[in-house]
Amino acid sequence: MKTIARDLYLKRLISRRENGSIKVITGVRRCGKSYLLFNLYRNYLLSTGVREEQIVSLALDDDTNRQYRDPDALSAFLQAAVKDRGAMVYVLLDEVQLAISDEELKGGGPVRLYGILNGLLRRSNVDVYVTGSNSKFLSSDILTEFRGRGDEVRVWPLSFAEFMSAYDGDKVGGFAEYSMYGGLPLVIARKTEEEKSGYLIDLFENTYKRDVVERNHLRGDTVLENLTDILASSIGSLTNPKKLADTFCSHGIRTSDKTVSACIGHLKNAFLISEAKRYDVKGKKYIDSPMKYYFTDVGLRNARLNFRQQEQTHILENIIFNELLMRGFHADVGVVERRVKDESGKMRSSKLEIDFICNKGSQRIYIQSAFAIPDRGKMMQEQAAFEQVRDSFKKIIIVQQPTKPWYNENGYLILNAIDFLLDPNSLNSE
Repeated sequence: MKTIARDLYLKRLISRRENGSIKVITGVRRCGKSYLLFNLYRNYLLSTGVREEQIVSLALDDDTNRQYRDPDALSAFLQAAVKDRGAMVYVLLDEVQLAISDEELKGGGPVRLYGILNGLLRRSNVDVYVTGSNSKFLSSDILTEFRGRGDEVRVWPLSFAEFMSAYDGDKVGGFAEYSMYGGLPLVIARKTEEEKSGYLIDLFENTYKRDVVERNHLRGDTVLENLTDILASSIGSLTNPKKLADTFCSHGIRTSDKTVSACIGHLKNAFLISEAKRYDVKGKKYIDSPMKYYFTDVGLRNARLNFRQQEQTHILENIIFNELLMRGFHADVGVVERRVKDESGKMRSSKLEIDFICNKGSQRIYIQSAFAIPDRGKMMQEQAAFEQVRDSFKKIIIVQQPTKPWYNENGYLILNAIDFLLDPNSLNSE
């Protein structure tokens, strides 16, 4: 398998070097966090003149390091490793959740690991980096345990550009492969379709689902099972816990919107899904409900459904959403109101949707996603919501059909999805 340079995340780690915080590398399991830290970042440090003895690396999932899963042994090891060092010491810890006991997770007193890591920061010559990737550590609230001194670097499965750097074929074939099997790095190493699909199905069932069940102490997983299937089947569709709970009840599964909401939270905290809220463009406010949900990796989404539902329009939308988040944008679903006269001359209002309102600092971009625009009627449909937005920010329609970038008569950019994904500056081009 070819080496994949993950420059986006490497640069983010480099920019946080020696910033006085614990760098917490988060992300769904098997997305490449350990490789980023122990290979790419370690090699970077060495290339800048850092000596081998200045780097303390410890992988707690290695059986030879089993004794350091005990907090006392881990603390003694780390204190000895950084003691009496004049030069900066870089501490790289992998799978640190293995040093957290089940009793601590259940609320049986403070988690000692957090105190150990916070204690390292009292030394001015220690720079700490940690990863964790199972049910005991995969939680978006982990940063709060570091008393405001945690700095998150979120890692995603491979972007399409990263995927293509290791894919042996053309970009059209690569996009078809990526749309089916996603971007988990180890999927590329599988040669046949049977191997790829089998790996993803097994990974979802025996790793991701088990993590969620164990971390949240779920007694039964009927609601979680069905909820995951529903969200996978309806990526990019508006929904809310009440609507989902009603769906369960109609199928004989008694549950509440509170339970559904909790299960959605579990999937989000495990980084399996992401939420896009609705934003009223004219009113400049968020709309509480309903929301949209997208899978962190479309291959995992497809595996959950045994590769039966391949709606290219929705899969494309999911891929675009993930790419926007990878690039550091905050992506919401836009809502605008349109008022038109009906046949009787009365004014009628309707709600139109913009797939994504993308914000990063002072930058804003409006994006519509479409599989193809075969005629003027489809163009009118896709740009209708744009026409209700009275500002000068860029508006883009991303399509899967082959096309060169071009502007229509209203000044909206039409951009091919593959070009958008392969060019990191595609949203900035004029």
